[in-house]
Amino acid sequence: MTTTEGRIATEIAARLYPALGLDGVDRFGNSLIAGRRSGRPLVVLAGHLDTVPSQGQGPARIEQGRLHGLGAADMKAGLAVMLHLLEDPEVVMGNYDLVGIFYAGEEGPSAGNELETILNSAAWLQDAELAVVLEPSDGEIQIGCNGIINARVVFHGQSAHSARPWLGDNAISKAGSFLEGLHRRQPEAVEISGLVYREVISVTRAQGGIANNIIPPRFELNLNYRFAPTKTLVEAETTLREICAAADEVEVVDGAPAGPVDTDHVLLDKLAAAAGATRTAKQGWTDVARFGTRGIQAVNFGPGETAEAHQADESVALSDLDRSFESLRSILVG
Repeated sequence: MTTTEGRIATEIAARLYPALGLDGVDRFGNSLIAGRRSGRPLVVLAGHLDTVPSQGQGPARIEQGRLHGLGAADMKAGLAVMLHLLEDPEVVMGNYDLVGIFYAGEEGPSAGNELETILNSAAWLQDAELAVVLEPSDGEIQIGCNGIINARVVFHGQSAHSARPWLGDNAISKAGSFLEGLHRRQPEAVEISGLVYREVISVTRAQGGIANNIIPPRFELNLNYRFAPTKTLVEAETTLREICAAADEVEVVDGAPAGPVDTDHVLLDKLAAAAGATRTAKQGWTDVARFGTRGIQAVNFGPGETAEAHQADESVALSDLDRSFESLRSILVG
């Protein structure tokens, strides 16, 4: 989480005050709830304010109908759609109470995600008929999501002079067969209600070694495990520990449950018809899982391609913003 998120929240609040009034925007840390209850059925839109770290992107630019820039797809485009829907007079007077959640801390450890704070503080959000997370979704309505665990996996050895390696135990090469097994491991397909989720385990960081002439006594990895909605967080941790049985230490440092899979909802039917969108499985983790743990049905539907997220030259088609806006507006206005 950064101070940038706080500044963005301040700018969004200032922009929405004319449409929603001073009492229509509430601040929680670096996050906002925008909208009011009036007794109509409640629909929630949600989008995170933060991005992954910069990879040297320059200023945002538009080229050949696409917006390029850090976070263009993930998920500044979704935030733009949210803003315009919350400002639309016909949406404000439509069939639903529309509430937008602009929150900080999604692109980091689960404990820093301020959507958790908002959902704990505003229990009335559990009355929502539907929550839509406007992550990029390839023009699809993406149902549920995989869960996630990050684990610190350690192999121990014994240091020695590299000229006499037999006097030590190389922690890095000790992990070789384990790493080879992970490298050869294929995604495991899990089908739920006709949707296919893929379980994958990836090494995302590795650290070991002291000097060029010392046998390394320790080798530490970060494993990133994406598990299907058929597993609870506890069951996924058990599976991961079984896979890592050859390691000397396994410590779960971060984790979040999978999002529940529910394909039946009248608003989903309307949204699918309006967008001409198919229902598919969400391979990555999103905050539909947080809504799901509170019994709120949530889906992923937003502008942009999932493959663009976290890319060095991330971009989104401007036409995707129009399509997402019009599709959501059609069900909200009625």
